[in-house]
Amino acid sequence: MTRREFVGKATLAAGATVIGPGGAGARDYDRSKILNYNPDMEYRRLGKTGLMVSAVCLGGHWKRVGVMLSGAFKGEGYSKEDLDNLNNPEFIKNRDEVISHAIDCGINYVDACAGPEILAYSKVLKGRRHKMYFGYSWHVRESRYKEYQTAGALLRGLEEGMREAGLDYVDLWRISLPMDRLTSLAEVLRVEEGAAEALAKAKKQGKARFTGVSTHNRTWLASLIRQYPEQIEVVLFPYTAASKELPNDSLFDVVREYDVGVFGIKPFADNSLFVGDSSPGNPHAEADDRRARLAIRYILANPAITAPIPGVINRHQIDNLVLAVRERRQLDLKEKAELEAAGERMWANLRPGYGWLRAWQHV
Repeated sequence: MTRREFVGKATLAAGATVIGPGGAGARDYDRSKILNYNPDMEYRRLGKTGLMVSAVCLGGHWKRVGVMLSGAFKGEGYSKEDLDNLNNPEFIKNRDEVISHAIDCGINYVDACAGPEILAYSKVLKGRRHKMYFGYSWHVRESRYKEYQTAGALLRGLEEGMREAGLDYVDLWRISLPMDRLTSLAEVLRVEEGAAEALAKAKKQGKARFTGVSTHNRTWLASLIRQYPEQIEVVLFPYTAASKELPNDSLFDVVREYDVGVFGIKPFADNSLFVGDSSPGNPHAEADDRRARLAIRYILANPAITAPIPGVINRHQIDNLVLAVRERRQLDLKEKAELEAAGERMWANLRPGYGWLRAWQHV
């Protein structure tokens, strides 16, 4: 699809919420409007965008992919080292196999949140963009860096990245907002206003079909949704295997009120949910697969979450995610106890630098 073809195109009917094995859905819904529809996959409405996306999608990070490749491998998707991986045929083959199998299974969204990820996935999706929505955030050219906190700079960064990746448009531009504490109200307002203006212009100019933000600050995100409802159609924030919705003053209250689509990042808390290392033949593989499925089922039991977006390193992990979607959604008492115990170990095993995830135990 070219930019000209999608500008002005109507979104899908807002009435359809869940279609597929995991939900009753609308029997008369035109499934031909669902991108890359597969009857064995569940699809959920992405808030006010009206898009129907698969109940599990692909996160851009490729943590642990080194266990699938021969020789030394460095990188997790977002580091400078990852740029070298783009010239590694074995690595590109791995990404191509993952994307191809995801498409075969009806998965229809990939979220690329760093330059190497954007370049890698745009490369392997060449010729089949019509099969998968492309989420875009080149984080070093966005609001996390002071030189990219004005609308003009953000748009220039978007244009440069799209040009490098050979993209005519992106389906979702979600600006990565600063992770560190901003020093003044004036700085907060500058960041907010710059991002909102850039998102509005990108959509008007046909560079982005839909827009949103990601942030690690729950309170700020709720405020942004209220302040900029037209620009913030989709949000990304952590929701792990042990996260819980607050009974009062929850971010989900605002999400529901403003009909915002939600992609849950870090469902496995930077892989700290698992005991094994995901390598082929790992003795913990079966138990880790079960933990992953329990986590996905638990997260999808919250209807306000459109889809979790775990990083995936092989075809088997795709199959395991699909199996989780098809399994019974609600956990029984034994499963709940099992996941809670795994969640406690998960928090205790967070890598250095990921302690901030604990702030998302309650959302």
